[in-house]
Amino acid sequence: MSIDLDSLSAKELDALINQAKKRKTTLSKRKPIAVVRKKLTQLARAEGYSIAELFGGSASSAPARAAKAPARKVSKNAGKAVAPKYRNPSNPAETWAGRGKQPRWLAAQTGAGKRLEDFLIR
Repeated sequence: MSIDLDSLSAKELDALINQAKKRKTTLSKRKPIAVVRKKLTQLARAEGYSIAELFGGSASSAPARAAKAPARKVSKNAGKAVAPKYRNPSNPAETWAGRGKQPRWLAAQTGAGKRLEDFLIR
């Protein structure tokens, strides 16, 4: 998260400072997560449960909120090969389909002033 401080007025900066102080106070009052996790584990054991039974994970796994994250939507075309659209003229074995991050060879060429259209496979 980045905030452009130069664009804020004095009133907005004061409000931001107050929010930051409140958040810092809240965080300083909290106990370390390891202490809380240990207490929860002990309480669960005392009642005859395990953390896995209560939360669907283990005590050493990621926090419960991460387990509740929604599943990623998978495209119906996921995993299907796509025909390449661009080819490296100096090494014809190097191609790119135009999806995802540009390969290094193409980024270097376009950075040197060449146009993307120069590498189209015709």
